[in-house]
Amino acid sequence: MAGFKRALVIVLDSLGAGELPDAHRYGDEGSHTLDNLAKATGTLHLPNLVSLGLGHIDGVTAIEKALHPKGSFGRMMEASPGKDTATGHWEMAGVVLERPFPVFLDGFSAELMDKFTSLTGYGWLWAKAASGTEIIDRFGEEHLASRKLIVYTSADSVFQIAAHDSVLSLDELYRVCEKTRLLADEYNIGRVIARPFTGRPGAFERVAARRDFSTPPPTETLLDLVKAAGQETVGIGKIGDIFVHKGLTKEVHTSSDAEGIDLTVEALASVKRGFIFTNLVDLDTLYGHRNDAVGYARALEAIDSRLPEVMDVIGPDDILFITGDHGCDPTTPSTDHSREHVPLLAFGKSVARGVSLGTRETFADLGATIAEALGAGKTASGRSFLGDLYK
Repeated sequence: MAGFKRALVIVLDSLGAGELPDAHRYGDEGSHTLDNLAKATGTLHLPNLVSLGLGHIDGVTAIEKALHPKGSFGRMMEASPGKDTATGHWEMAGVVLERPFPVFLDGFSAELMDKFTSLTGYGWLWAKAASGTEIIDRFGEEHLASRKLIVYTSADSVFQIAAHDSVLSLDELYRVCEKTRLLADEYNIGRVIARPFTGRPGAFERVAARRDFSTPPPTETLLDLVKAAGQETVGIGKIGDIFVHKGLTKEVHTSSDAEGIDLTVEALASVKRGFIFTNLVDLDTLYGHRNDAVGYARALEAIDSRLPEVMDVIGPDDILFITGDHGCDPTTPSTDHSREHVPLLAFGKSVARGVSLGTRETFADLGATIAEALGAGKTASGRSFLGDLYK
């Protein structure tokens, strides 16, 4: 069953909708990014997401229910092990991993770091798990004096490299990360992340030129299928980095979620047939990881306030999905991602309203649905729910 010309997915990065059954294995019991955010702030105002059915999702109790939802609604479970960005996005695109990426909570080995210095020509500081903003404040002055790069990781499979713009130019930092990607492949590390910053001691600030250097998905993705079908595939935000620039006919990096929405509206004005994949990362990077519940709430409200700009240009041949890729509950002691369900909202002029999509067993159901909607074949994993969305 096909019949749509365009599909759009907006990922509200880190907006979880309640712990998964195996959350205890990850230390994430009690995580519920959406509900806990509403409870902690007491003033969460999301009229457009509510109108689509956000409050009707199973397990969501702190968000009001629309009397007559404009969209269909549900939640998705992550079948792949892990709770990182790449795993979540790949699964949405039909790739379910059997094994998780390794993590390095005790820090990177001396062997690995010796190879890093040999390969890149730079010394390093720290090389253990840390909050990005805290580690830059802690080691920034020493970094400026020694020109050693600040290296850190998290609960995700990441090798993060922070450098002040007076020590490394962006091009040089990216070159170092490209070289480190070769080393990361040897250790099966999911992502190498460039973390440029500026400012002076006591007032360092990360800049928006972050870049992810990911390992490629192990198999064909939804993006590959849609592109092979002769349709456009547009990645907005960090989508291009996550999918290693594969399967895309166009990709655009963003400096903010506001710009991400601007570019999404622009893409809807130009793309005639195909798939637009947008990631809005500020919720995660600026607020979730910093345990800033108030900032998270205000940023989510800002996104919500601009959704009509997107919804108003969704036509009868279009289908819009809004979801998340993992949780990052800013109200828990952890500053890392949380193993949670993610919300699933579907909207379009030809899409059924008020239909409960229940709890999907895998994020891959979303990719299977989009592939069927666009007539682009079948993803490797996932079960389409497209039939439930027809009026």
